[in-house]
Amino acid sequence: MDQLKAMRVFARVIDEGSFAGAARALDLAPAVVTRLVADLEEHLGARLLNRTTRRLALTEVGEAYLERCRRVLMELEDAQALVQSATHEARGHVRVLVPPAIAVHQLAKHLARFHQQYPHVTLELHSPGPVTQIDEAFDISILSTKEPLQGDFVARRLARTEVILCAAPEYLQRRGRPQHPQELHQHDVLVPPMAIQQRGIVFVRGRREAPDERIEGECRRGVLTTGHNDTNYAAALHGLGVAALPSFMIEDALMEHALERVLPLWRLQSYDIWAAMPSRKFLPARTRVFLDFLVSVFGGQDHDPWLEAAGCATR
Repeated sequence: MDQLKAMRVFARVIDEGSFAGAARALDLAPAVVTRLVADLEEHLGARLLNRTTRRLALTEVGEAYLERCRRVLMELEDAQALVQSATHEARGHVRVLVPPAIAVHQLAKHLARFHQQYPHVTLELHSPGPVTQIDEAFDISILSTKEPLQGDFVARRLARTEVILCAAPEYLQRRGRPQHPQELHQHDVLVPPMAIQQRGIVFVRGRREAPDERIEGECRRGVLTTGHNDTNYAAALHGLGVAALPSFMIEDALMEHALERVLPLWRLQSYDIWAAMPSRKFLPARTRVFLDFLVSVFGGQDHDPWLEAAGCATR
């Protein structure tokens, strides 16, 4: 038995939540994954996983072994990174955890350029939902947060994104362009359910650090209520109403005049976007070049590059 391979497979089964998921991620037959984990358990003389038809669960000894496994595998990667750094060649596989909206609306359109620059680096993107904290099972976690980062990890700022109101020009021609947040009660506003529960959206005017005015706009239930940003985005494009969306999602639509910014003098809220990694002695060249690429693409500054590119930054 190749014990290191079996350890990698065991860790991936836990990361993916199933034998089938690990098989797909590792490009192995499901039977091979199952056999390697079984061989590892037989070699150790202990059951690592409790298996049912619906889920996998670590045993107590399996949980302790997984922690040691990750340490061993990380040390092995550090050793490989040391050699790679000496050769200055980036190659290998990078696992990235990223929010779905960032993956779809920003990251995907830049990957061809990255592949051209680093043809020997392959990427594996996981986008299960919002990402607000680092996951050590991944080489890089792309985080979107309102609060300052805390924890034992390395992080580099990618950008800041503002949540802004926008609507299709056809909708605004039909219903009018609001000049003040209090006029929103006359419009169909597409917002997440949480905004309805909070019964309003807070607007500020002026500088982000020291606003001149703060007001709560009325938020009534509209024709559509969903927490799925891409649905709100598509609905706004087709003239259903005014949507509150992060700037990185609507950059292209603003530039193409498919969407128009509403209430440009007012701010809603903003999020910082970071690329975070587990603290490690040696950073593999493949991870370093992808991290540097992200910073170069998004600017690495505390401002919103997407509104700036669209020519409609908040004044």
